Amino acid sequence: MTEETSAVTQPARARIGESELAGIAERFELGKVRHVGFIAEGMMNPNWRLETDRGGFALKQIVDVTLPKARRSLSVLGILSAEGLPVCAPRLVGTDPVAEIDGRGYCVLEWAEGAHRSGTSLDQGEAHGLGVLVGRIHMALASPRAGLDRPEEASRAKVTTPEAALEEADRFLDVITALDEDAPFDVDARRRLRRRKVLIDAHAGRRPADEVPVGPAGWTHGDLQPLNLLWRAGEVTAVLDWDRLAVRPYAEEVVRTAQVQFTTDGGRLDLHNVSAFVAGYRTIIAISDEALGDAVQRLWWKRMTDFWQLQWHYDKADHGPDALWVSGERLLEWWSERLDEVQDAFQAS
Repeated sequence: MTEETSAVTQPARARIGESELAGIAERFELGKVRHVGFIAEGMMNPNWRLETDRGGFALKQIVDVTLPKARRSLSVLGILSAEGLPVCAPRLVGTDPVAEIDGRGYCVLEWAEGAHRSGTSLDQGEAHGLGVLVGRIHMALASPRAGLDRPEEASRAKVTTPEAALEEADRFLDVITALDEDAPFDVDARRRLRRRKVLIDAHAGRRPADEVPVGPAGWTHGDLQPLNLLWRAGEVTAVLDWDRLAVRPYAEEVVRTAQVQFTTDGGRLDLHNVSAFVAGYRTIIAISDEALGDAVQRLWWKRMTDFWQLQWHYDKADHGPDALWVSGERLLEWWSERLDEVQDAFQAS
């Protein structure tokens, strides 16, 4: 896992009280804590690296999901670890992977060595291997040993109307107009919002026709992006952050993972790595061309009608995802011109 900011530069969310830390060490039987380092990566849950008498651990304050959901996900990790998958097994307080201290929930996991890598730095063999791993994860989560309820209904996926998307774009344009003074981000956001409106109008006829995705669904990780994977010597050493564990169409996770892994800095998809990744997945789980093509179209339209980075920036006053707004708009422009080509790359494996 990646570390860590100095005490001088730590934001408020990085700080943890000595008494709280002592309570965590006692509950999880970590021994004496000799070093604490805040892990700066990530936007949701605060994380720290602990060096203790009993080894290295990752400490996480659970703020982005409910504690019952966190307990479910953490319990699954122990089973996946026993199955030989690269996940970090949680420490237990008795049988509970979560400790509640002063009204806050914490979990502790074994420390994993490795480095984050951008998906575009992978060669095609590594991309293929990542696809194999995702297939193995899906198979393990579907096993009765995982202890998860079997999906009973076909999943549904909201399809935002062009009208609703245009209304949201206009809302942000109004927010920017009302500002006393434009910052560079505001100027850029205004220009890109106007371009987004043009794209929505031009491609509205290609949006998904209904809310029922094609293909099978099952339990999935939900956020297989570079910061949630650790690599060493061409292999994934740990899959991190299981807070988004949920039932989804398998094709949705395959396509989303490929998109977040293999988008270049210039806002294009590395389609060779995409095909290698999907080919790896298909060695484990059979998935149809129809399901993959449908998932590509659905994710493209979701990106077309989603303004989550602006919601963070203007509605939450949180500028953490600002850079993702720019890269996302570049990808959307490129993707909209090549939707058929992108679908073919996913189906070519």
